[in-house]
Amino acid sequence: MTVFSSERPLRVAVIGSGPSGIYAAEALLKQTSLPAEVDVFDKLPTPYGLVRYGVAPDHLKIKSVTALFHKVLSDPRARFLGNVELGKDVSPDELRAYYDAVIYTVGASADRRLGVPGEDLEGSLSATEFVAWYNGHPDAAARQMLLHASGVAVVGVGNVALDVSRILAKTAGELHSSDIAAHALSALETSKVSDVYVLGRRGPLQAKFTTKELREFGELHAADVVVRPEEIEVSDEEYAAISDNVVKRNLDVLREFAARPPTSKPRRVHLRFLVSPTEVLGEGGQVTGLKIEKNRLDAQGNAVGTGEYEVLDVQMVLRSVGYRGVAIPGVPFDEKRGVIPNAQGRVEGRSGEYTAGWIKRGPSGVIGTNKADAVETVGRLLEDAQGLTPAPQANRPAIDALLSSRGVDVVTLQDWQALEAHELEHGQVAGRPRLKVAGREQMFEVIRSRR
Repeated sequence: MTVFSSERPLRVAVIGSGPSGIYAAEALLKQTSLPAEVDVFDKLPTPYGLVRYGVAPDHLKIKSVTALFHKVLSDPRARFLGNVELGKDVSPDELRAYYDAVIYTVGASADRRLGVPGEDLEGSLSATEFVAWYNGHPDAAARQMLLHASGVAVVGVGNVALDVSRILAKTAGELHSSDIAAHALSALETSKVSDVYVLGRRGPLQAKFTTKELREFGELHAADVVVRPEEIEVSDEEYAAISDNVVKRNLDVLREFAARPPTSKPRRVHLRFLVSPTEVLGEGGQVTGLKIEKNRLDAQGNAVGTGEYEVLDVQMVLRSVGYRGVAIPGVPFDEKRGVIPNAQGRVEGRSGEYTAGWIKRGPSGVIGTNKADAVETVGRLLEDAQGLTPAPQANRPAIDALLSSRGVDVVTLQDWQALEAHELEHGQVAGRPRLKVAGREQMFEVIRSRR
């Protein structure tokens, strides 16, 4: 017989309010096998994770999924508790006194390094940091991004690499209709960037970007797209053997780009393939160039250096070669894979603890991929429900009292709605979708003024 009822529902804490966290909450609320309540925590004062701070600011349609996320958090059985950091404000072990189960959905916030000399020079940074800066992430808002560079190298050929390259190549006028942070728009208005080099170590058939994102480079107002025919060369036999339609469409678009005659646009985006960075060059602690080696593919499709080198005239290098998860103090972690070790979402060696999203499976897929992933995890949690040890203080007032006693200023869904209303109102005045409030102090000024 179940210990959970409408009087004593299953209480679950979801750690992280990005797509995987919200989808996990939704799956718990939709199931009918037993009554459940969900508290969704986030260390930031704002919900939605990468949808707010990762999706490109000029891809507003993708962000429309937040309407569904808001509906989930608005359910009376769910709560949003923002500005609560696990490991700092409350420990994983402490949470188990207040919740029957915990689901970790914290994503993969660290970036992988290139591992080449000069990588830590001023002007060499991760695309993650650049994305956080232009999307108004509170931890990156104060950073002064150096856009005096005339040349920028973006290492990687996934969609994030294309996003940062496109933002650098667009004019301020093109970005005005996006929700890019105001400080970033101001900086990009005076940008000196004339050449952006997108670098892939293998060929076009191995690139990870999608066709829609690739095609956008052909529509830029002030930038030509440059592709070297010899770097996208594919034989008729290889082309006929392509089974992935996305790969085939990508190659078709690249061939069309390569055939375009150059125009007199002030900027250029160079899509390069079969090249690897070998050294970030510098002078006086600043990036002055990037040494790259030309590659060939071996029989297994691996990139092999040819010993032929080239130096790109760049003053900024953005690496976009993958993400990895960050360990949560007190929670098992696989350092090699950068994930929480788990079996179908069950955290290994921990009863009542689960995981979903990138921290569960690694950084793969799109926003929607997280739904099935979260549903799988919740399915395992529900299978285990009868054997879970009921939390002794499983009620809202108890966890609220703990956080209050520690001086945590918890941001509620109502607080977030007030902040969002402020952003939308100021955006309307400026003729933009919204004006993001980027700094934590400024966020709390708005929130407290409307409480």
